[in-house]
Amino acid sequence: MQLIECVPNFSEGNDLNIIKQITDAIEKVEGVRLLNVDPGKATNRTVVTFVGEPAQVIEAAYQAIKKSGELIDMSKHKGEHPRMGATDVCPLIPIANITMEETAAYAQQLAKRVGEAQQLPVYLYEAAQPDKNRNNLSVIRAGEYEGFFKKIKQPEWKPDFGPVEFDAKRGATVIGARDFLVAYNVNLNTTSTRRANAIAFDVREAGRNIEVNGKKVNQPGTLKSVKAIGWFIEEYGVAQISMNLTNINITPVHIAFDEVCRKADARGIRVTGSELVGLIPLKAMLDAGKYFLQKQKRSIGVSEKELIKIAIKSMGLDELGPFIPEERIIEYLLANKADSKLVSMQLNAFADETASESPAPGGGSIAAYVGALGASLATMVANLSSHKKGWDDHWEEFSDYAAQGQQLKDELVKLVDADTSAFNKIMEAFALPKSTEEEKKMRSAAIQHATKYAIEVPFRVMQTAAAAMPLAKAMAQIGNPNSVSDAGVGALCIRTAVMGAFMNVRINAAGYADMHYTKEIVEKGKAIEAAVIAAEAEIVQIVNEKIGI
Repeated sequence: MQLIECVPNFSEGNDLNIIKQITDAIEKVEGVRLLNVDPGKATNRTVVTFVGEPAQVIEAAYQAIKKSGELIDMSKHKGEHPRMGATDVCPLIPIANITMEETAAYAQQLAKRVGEAQQLPVYLYEAAQPDKNRNNLSVIRAGEYEGFFKKIKQPEWKPDFGPVEFDAKRGATVIGARDFLVAYNVNLNTTSTRRANAIAFDVREAGRNIEVNGKKVNQPGTLKSVKAIGWFIEEYGVAQISMNLTNINITPVHIAFDEVCRKADARGIRVTGSELVGLIPLKAMLDAGKYFLQKQKRSIGVSEKELIKIAIKSMGLDELGPFIPEERIIEYLLANKADSKLVSMQLNAFADETASESPAPGGGSIAAYVGALGASLATMVANLSSHKKGWDDHWEEFSDYAAQGQQLKDELVKLVDADTSAFNKIMEAFALPKSTEEEKKMRSAAIQHATKYAIEVPFRVMQTAAAAMPLAKAMAQIGNPNSVSDAGVGALCIRTAVMGAFMNVRINAAGYADMHYTKEIVEKGKAIEAAVIAAEAEIVQIVNEKIGI
């Protein structure tokens, strides 16, 4: 499935009734999922995020642009953020199984439709704009709403689509395709827009113009792929540095935050927190959490939830309002809850579900969970060792071990539900109709496909759990001696996981027609099982010798 994200910015941030009518128009389009609605009172602007397959997203975007033009009167609009239209900007962003070139073509298709059907001036930007002299949003929008009545008449600023007349009520809109952008504001303990702008110029890539020997020259800012301005937010009574991080692989959120802190401090100003506008990728939050833990010389091998918590607190993302990860992190919003039904249960509920008369969850899911517990115990020892008094010189070594353990644990936890899903796929395949020869062929193919998946999932459990055994051994050998028994129990769990998963590989392989495949995977499984049994015996011996009695 191809997925694109659309993040239109509407020039209304106060009237919730108008905002709801616009988002209702989006949600009426089947197949589109509204992820986030983020109104700003001071900016008088709302950022909306929705996702879906291209055709549905294009339709939803068109309906939203149409509705905003009906409801918003730009001649009466006031707000801190630069703007030129009721739908000020409407970017499309490739999310899954689609290229930027394909996304740009959809943006051009949308822009053409809006321009012609709505008789609205439309400009293309970023990847959708073939003319690189006018693909920058800030350059297009320069002059804003008030200045566009004259600007649109200049030949070089003729719209890409729609009339060469500026619409007094609706303004004009900019439609394009771009990479994922993070809109991010940093809060200052000042009310001075001038001082905020000075910091913004210090950090933004474009920097500022300075005079050298009577000539104006550009002095670049310190952060690449960052656009920034300073403004005063009356709603909060503080000035902010408002940034667009156009490539978070080049300048991540945490680096932008820390650099603003440094530049603010140099000007006698303190950063008090920050604010995310719209959504953010999970990786950006996890990287931030690891960054701030490393600055403290603390282990980064903690849970995903803990890393996110550290990121929120370190950057003060909850200063102006609660930061709810489930509502702000894009992967959490796109996640299918059915994919984590079992691991979302409480321990007693999971045990009850396992003990019930239903055949799933069964041994495969339990093997995965036991493996996750084994990896967790080894990770715990690594974290305790990283923080052990007197072992400060080794914190980074144990932090690396803990991070490895967390990764293996997370993968095994996912496989708990994946194994039950594999079983359900087989049951669904057997339930298919078989009245005609064609139906019989389709049913047989579906059964074989589901059976292969049911072999692959427990085999992945074997591989992942086995990868945790060296960690358990290292923790038994060099980890905190007070926790050596925990490393030993972890090794026992890992062996159980591998042996249990291998039973599931073999029983499912018995029903698969490709004998060459089954022979090969069973031979690989035997080798993994033998290596793990030997490693577990070695670890138990180490543990028993250290315990001593």
